[in-house]
Amino acid sequence: MFGMAIASSSPAVAARCAHARAGAGVVATQNITDPALGPQILRTLAAGATAEAALALALRSTPHAAFRQLLVMGRTGPPAMHTGSQALGTAGVAVGADCAAAGNLLAHADVPIAMAAAFEAASGHFGARLLAALQAGAARGGEAGPVRSAGLLVVREVSWPIVDLRVDWSDADPIAALAALWGLYAPQIDDYVRRALNPGEAPTFGVPGNP
Repeated sequence: MFGMAIASSSPAVAARCAHARAGAGVVATQNITDPALGPQILRTLAAGATAEAALALALRSTPHAAFRQLLVMGRTGPPAMHTGSQALGTAGVAVGADCAAAGNLLAHADVPIAMAAAFEAASGHFGARLLAALQAGAARGGEAGPVRSAGLLVVREVSWPIVDLRVDWSDADPIAALAALWGLYAPQIDDYVRRALNPGEAPTFGVPGNP
C-alpha cells in the first residue's frame, strides 16, 4: 500500500496536495501548491523511475521549483524530497522506515521527526499508522497557526483509492474529525472493495431498501 495523511490551515488540503497511484507510489505537493506535479510524478514512477529520478524530472520541468515542497515515494529505493528556497515559514523533513514526512509553516522544525517516529511505532492497519503520524505531528505543535483541514489517502491493488477521507474545513479539530471518519470507515474498507470486484458476494449494509 501507498498513502499519506496531511493537515493544513488551508481548506481542502487533501484535494490539492495528496496524490497516490496503486503500484506506482505516492506524492505530496505542498507549500505553494501546484497539484499538476502530483499526477506528473506518478506517471514517471509508474514508468519505472525511482523517486529521485521522478522528482528531478519534475523539478526540471517547472519554473517555480523554489516555491514547492515535494515528497515522493516509489516502489523501490528511498524517498525523495525537495523544499524550495521560498518555502513558507519554518520547514522540516524526516525519513523513517518506509515513510517520509515534511511540512512548512511549522511550529517546530522537528514536527516531521515526531511524525516519522510515530508511524514506525504504530501498529495495525496502514491507514491507522498514517493517522497516528498525523496526530503525533499535531501533538508536537503541528502548523504554527490553526489547522482547518485534513485528509487520509490510501491505495492498494485496485485502480481507485481504498481510503480517501477528507475534512475540508473545520473550525474545531479536523484531525480529530478525520480520526472519527476513519473509525467509521475502516471496518468497511474490504467490503467496499468486494462490492466493486465481486458484487454478488458483497455484504449489504442494512440501509433502507437494501435487505
